[in-house]
Amino acid sequence: QVQLVESGGGSVQPGGSLTLSCIASGILGVVFGDSTVGWYRQAPGKQREWVAGFPNGRSRNYADSVKGRFTTSRDIAKTTLALQMLNLKPEDTAVYYCHIRSSRTNHEYWGQGTRVTVSA
Repeated sequence: QVQLVESGGGSVQPGGSLTLSCIASGILGVVFGDSTVGWYRQAPGKQREWVAGFPNGRSRNYADSVKGRFTTSRDIAKTTLALQMLNLKPEDTAVYYCHIRSSRTNHEYWGQGTRVTVSA
């Protein structure tokens, strides 16, 4: 069973930075490497939205709202995912979720989420 565990959330002031981490267990690196992996977020009262990731294991991609400020990276051998967030804005406040859609089974897996709060 694939399990995802996020960490790194917290409270920062506007303009601050945070780095989120996600550890995936129960998945082989070779599968992790060509699966769709990435980050979503859900702000209070809003729907969950995609933020950044590696669609089908290919080149990383970003939502327009975070381009130039967020950077996602992965370590295929360690099956980990990271999201570096710079110049955070109040509108980035949300619970951030790690997500995988397995290239082998097409099953989706979600982490428990980590909260990011950006306020003065």
